Amino acid sequence: MGSIEVDRTTTGWAARDPSGILSPYTYPLRSTGPEDVYIKVIFCGVCHTDIHQAKNDLGMSNYPMVPGHEVVGEVLEVGSDVTAFTVGQKVGVGCIVGSCKQCSSCKSKIEQYCNKRIWSYNDVYVDGKPTQGGFAGAMVVDQKFVVKIPQGLEPEQAAPLLCAGLTVYSPLRHYNLTNSGLRGAILGLGGVGHMGVKIAKAMGHHVTVISSSEKKKEEAMAHLGADAYLVNSDADQMQQAADSLDYILDTVPVGHPLEPYLSLLKVDGRLIIMGVIAQPLQFVSPMLMLGRKSISGTFIGSIEETGEMLEFCKEKGIRSMIEVVKMDYINKALERLEKNDVRYRFVVDVAGSKLDA
Repeated sequence: MGSIEVDRTTTGWAARDPSGILSPYTYPLRSTGPEDVYIKVIFCGVCHTDIHQAKNDLGMSNYPMVPGHEVVGEVLEVGSDVTAFTVGQKVGVGCIVGSCKQCSSCKSKIEQYCNKRIWSYNDVYVDGKPTQGGFAGAMVVDQKFVVKIPQGLEPEQAAPLLCAGLTVYSPLRHYNLTNSGLRGAILGLGGVGHMGVKIAKAMGHHVTVISSSEKKKEEAMAHLGADAYLVNSDADQMQQAADSLDYILDTVPVGHPLEPYLSLLKVDGRLIIMGVIAQPLQFVSPMLMLGRKSISGTFIGSIEETGEMLEFCKEKGIRSMIEVVKMDYINKALERLEKNDVRYRFVVDVAGSKLDA
């Protein structure tokens, strides 16, 4: 008699409602298709987006939902048409697991801007089934959306790079802000901001951290290596820094005025918006016109940029500041993250956790 095919399942920690509380949830995984990579999850970073999605802050959440989009794992199986990955390799998966592969964005290798992109979780895959993220034992992912983790880069360190690191690397690369000697600033010192400092410094930039108080000054300068620290409520400091910056990476995820920061930019300076903000941002047009300045938006980065960024971080010895926790601590971690009580990224040791309890 032939063998009976057994459905493949995995267990993750899912939100069931807008309380955002996660608990064990077992669900099916598709069989490994010709272009798929079957991955055992080892580590997964925790991002503010996971909170927004789990709590339905954006009004688009579907439950049950397993969050997690900074996934590092080990390849267990590859499809018949997969040539770039082999069993046993360490790999990463970020925010996106699918796209149309036909539009101008996909053909230009910027699939994150495809209008038919498929999110790692809280979305519907091409087979009509919901996508689930990396707070789980395993994933099956199209090879196009999988990246190799360079040897020598610790998997727990690589996890936050797949979102936070990529988010700051991509615009610096795209806007040709990679030459040494540039003067840049990081507005907001959280998970993304701290990676901004590290990556910009590794590119040879003079880096200023802009914050609302002196509270993080020692951290920014003594531990992260920033060259200067600017308190945005200090009018004298802001005036002295006017017309001095080539760019500002704005990582603040809540509404805030833009004009104070536009005044810090040189002629042709660029303010790059990274924070997801659900309310209009305002400025008066002469702030741009009189310095030929620009405001840009950017969203994570491409798969190609992800690979480049991981190699860059390996070569430069860039490491994120992390706190590793087990899955049974995830609800407390999300609570602490919401209060910005972490330096600077939680990473879940998924492989070392008991997922079904």
